[in-house]
Amino acid sequence: MLLLFAAVCCAAPVGNAISAYVALKTGQQDDGGIAEGGSAADIPPRMLTAYKKAVQQVGKYVPKCQGMRWPILAGIAKVESNHAVGRNIADNGDIRPKIYGVLLNGSGQGGNTTAFPDTDNGKWDGTSQGERAVGPFQFLPSTWESMIGKDANGDKIADPHNADDAALGAAIYLCGGGRDLTKRDQLKAAILQYNHSNEYVANVLGWIDQYTAAAKDPDLKNVSGKVRTVIEAALSQRGVPYSWGGGNASGPSYGICCSPSGKSGANIKGFDCSGLTLYAYAKAGISLPRTAATQAGVGQRIPASLGTGALKPGDLVFYAYAPGRDSTIYHVGIYLGSGQMINAARPGTVVRLDSVNAMSGFAGGARLL
Repeated sequence: MLLLFAAVCCAAPVGNAISAYVALKTGQQDDGGIAEGGSAADIPPRMLTAYKKAVQQVGKYVPKCQGMRWPILAGIAKVESNHAVGRNIADNGDIRPKIYGVLLNGSGQGGNTTAFPDTDNGKWDGTSQGERAVGPFQFLPSTWESMIGKDANGDKIADPHNADDAALGAAIYLCGGGRDLTKRDQLKAAILQYNHSNEYVANVLGWIDQYTAAAKDPDLKNVSGKVRTVIEAALSQRGVPYSWGGGNASGPSYGICCSPSGKSGANIKGFDCSGLTLYAYAKAGISLPRTAATQAGVGQRIPASLGTGALKPGDLVFYAYAPGRDSTIYHVGIYLGSGQMINAARPGTVVRLDSVNAMSGFAGGARLL
């Protein structure tokens, strides 16, 4: 098992928090699916435009709302529809094919145990046999018609299958009567209103936090030369999904099957930990071997005994099952500074910023520049 871990690289397995209800309801498994990651880099540009537009428009309808930002909308849309990935999104925001949830007839499919009678005669959900959630934000037709449906793209139709309209509707709904979404407790309350499940709230908050980190640019004013090249190359991949065995000198690639936790990278285009470091250093003209353990043999080794304080921006930082035995190294990141690293952590996550203490078994670093 240790050899298999080191052969590519991955952290100890951690289950994805997504609920079976959400996965079944959305039915999204395209390009790795809803349970396999995705972030700012994987949001279709037209969808990201819709999220940002909604933030600008929501004050017109809920003037007392504070703290609405695009990562909040992206977190909801990620879990509800995987940002409509795999659909065609027209310039005006129309999404085709339309996104429908399961028929809420109490059958138990997708976790629904209560039958919802039809309210729109199939106008939005395509059936008069009952209700089903619609669009990238998965609204019930009754909620859309009675509470939040607004025309955001200027075509005089409030359509939940339109990216702009749906994003604005979600922003209005989350804002409630005027929440302050900069406060964590009010943000949690808004998400809980969207879906009354603590598991759902935790899942959405996780994506919001990842999108927020991806949207922030760290201060690189004191970093220059090839070190800056490496760091900027790695930072440019924030939000790209983790893919077991994925990534090379050219960028993200489809990975292999399967990680020790049973996760396959074969249908996910992205990076594992050593694939990301290999890519970033290639941008600075440095060729690295493929695995985390072999990368520890390149450059000036920084012993774990010196602590994380000995690391400098651009250094590789390693983690091992048995620190002191490089053959057990299972993970590598790129040190950013201020106790942070650029990290492709594990299946189900994305390239992101993490504390150097986020992984167990600190095994020192390596300085190549």
